Amino acid sequence: MFGTHDLVLFILSGLLLNVTPGQDVFYIVSRGASLGWGRGALAALGVGAGCFVHVFSAALGLSAILATSATAFTMVKYVGAAYLVWVGFQMWRGNGEKHPEGEYFRVSRRKVFTQGFLTNALNPKVALFFLAFLPQFVSHDAPSKPLAFLFLGIVFTVNGTFVNLAYAWSAARVSSMVGTGGRYTQWIKRAAGTLFIALGIRLAMADAN
Repeated sequence: MFGTHDLVLFILSGLLLNVTPGQDVFYIVSRGASLGWGRGALAALGVGAGCFVHVFSAALGLSAILATSATAFTMVKYVGAAYLVWVGFQMWRGNGEKHPEGEYFRVSRRKVFTQGFLTNALNPKVALFFLAFLPQFVSHDAPSKPLAFLFLGIVFTVNGTFVNLAYAWSAARVSSMVGTGGRYTQWIKRAAGTLFIALGIRLAMADAN
């Protein structure tokens, strides 16, 4: 379909990769646990939207620039690393004050979605992953390779979004069973903040290989 092959294998491989926790999953789980299912779902949708940046980049060949240009990779890497560290510090700074409706640390829907989007879109490793993974399922005689890249990227992203929504729901469910007191919420936020700072430092030290 659209110049691709082994679509079932692609979907299964993609799902296995999607369920493997990474910085996107950690962000979604932290938002779902501390802010509830609604915000967790928005975080998952934001991550999915960020993934489309890499899908279109792969289809247009822009990801190849990151793979061949050390300067471009380094620039995007440091911007992404700085953003992760900034998100981590923001999670640490939250004071957990009581919301008038009785929930703790209400964060705007736009902020949750945007953070999820940027967490994924500013990660050059994701761009390189698409550039390495998708071509394995594109036929050498595909009539339109960009269309084949786009099709596979959309399938991967949609499936990944469903997985991330499941992570968000599970985190919110567990949180509701444990309780959502201010101290618990603060613990979740600070644990996630520490993890994001560590992920930012790790990304800053990563190379293109």
